[in-house]
Amino acid sequence: MEFTIRNMEVDDIPQVQHVARTSWHSTYEGIIPIDIQESFLQYAYSDDMMKKRVEKSFIYVSEVAEQIVGFANFSPVKESGEAELAAIYFYPEYQGKGMGTALLQAGIKHSIGMKELFINVEKENEVGTAFYRAKGFEVVSEFDDDFDGHILKTVRMVLNVSVWNSLTNSL
Repeated sequence: MEFTIRNMEVDDIPQVQHVARTSWHSTYEGIIPIDIQESFLQYAYSDDMMKKRVEKSFIYVSEVAEQIVGFANFSPVKESGEAELAAIYFYPEYQGKGMGTALLQAGIKHSIGMKELFINVEKENEVGTAFYRAKGFEVVSEFDDDFDGHILKTVRMVLNVSVWNSLTNSL
């Protein structure tokens, strides 16, 4: 499947919001109650919040036939070399097509000075945790996360970027 990875633009906000909503409902069905999902999505993916994300972080989108089908949101790199992968979501039918790996590569390549990339993922999100493990992320901690009154079992994972670079450069 042909796809392109590019920087997100403000005009992309409606498409990214749709990907987020669709992916969240699919990913967290049976994990997070729908009313809590909707409350979170309305806040975290509002037009204003998305404009702030575009200005203050790095968001890459994946396109198929000029339609956005996924995205990844990276924080700026701290002086310590640490960064966060705040989100990576796809329409369910586009998962497992290599686009998640391509988004990770774009974020790492363009994040100068990144040494470690952290992600928090819900333990019950089996697709997400399997993806991160397959990419070389390792568990650093597990904790209970009070998500709007709903307790989630959350796993904090880290990717050593130099290990990632050596693996991807040898392919």
